[in-house]
Amino acid sequence: MPIPYNLKVSEEEKIYAKLIGQSDMRHIHIAPHALRTAAIFSVLTRLKETKKQGMDLVKKMRMYDGEEVEGYKEADLKEMQNEFLEEGMSGVDPRYVINRISSALIKQNVESINALDILRAIKDGLDQHASITKEERERYLNFISVARKEYDELAKKEVQKAFVYSFEESAKTLFDNYLDNIEAFCNWVKIRDPLTDEELDPDERLMRSIEEQIGVSENAKKAFREEILIRISAYSRKGRKFEYHHHDRLREAIEKKLFADLKDIVKITTSTKTPDANQLKRMNEVIKRLIEEHGYTAASANDLLRYVGSLLNR
Repeated sequence: MPIPYNLKVSEEEKIYAKLIGQSDMRHIHIAPHALRTAAIFSVLTRLKETKKQGMDLVKKMRMYDGEEVEGYKEADLKEMQNEFLEEGMSGVDPRYVINRISSALIKQNVESINALDILRAIKDGLDQHASITKEERERYLNFISVARKEYDELAKKEVQKAFVYSFEESAKTLFDNYLDNIEAFCNWVKIRDPLTDEELDPDERLMRSIEEQIGVSENAKKAFREEILIRISAYSRKGRKFEYHHHDRLREAIEKKLFADLKDIVKITTSTKTPDANQLKRMNEVIKRLIEEHGYTAASANDLLRYVGSLLNR
């Protein structure tokens, strides 16, 4: 009885990890997000285009993996899952991806491999795959491009987090300024400038520059600000201090805003060939964090920083 391929990226990633763990490749360091990027490619080859308006394959892939996609509900997911009975009966086999990873490792004789190495190996293997038609090859090449774009975002976010944590004080200062301003806004009061003692209106530009990072619209800003104040009150009643990482969306907004402000610093730090003492210190801090908290080796962390630097300089 034919069994359909898996259609969840997170599960596909686990399949690869298990197969590698059972192979003679288990001693190889696989950089974070490498297997996920391969899984994204594989799942995309197995999905069917839905007739649902505004729903592309990437959004569908995310919903199948349990992620929320704005504008769509659980009923839309069930409808898509029932749309094609044969979905998952075609596409790339997990063994193909594992074989391509294996061939890349043998060819390059390396001790580690990253997402770009795996995508390159998958691409090189398409020409040697006798059962793939010309049309399928074109589709698969497009899915490799999509998977790379997804990885680019993951890579930038990884470096963003590492840099932001290196500027923890800056994040806290930005967070405190935001809280002061939304409190004044919601209570219809002014803010007192700590230097001049002058009374000022809440800084709308500052508040919006943070909220826009996570898509909070002009109409939704008041509700978002009030929600934060309610959360602060709840923490206060329990005798706890509210920090920016206690609210997932606010944490993301603060990190994105800080990263946007630091973008030039990141570009210079990651792309310069002869860093000065300060740049070298910052690079070492970021690499240390990538190794200790994100699972990189020194080599793969350096590769990541160089790659993100090239993305930011495009």
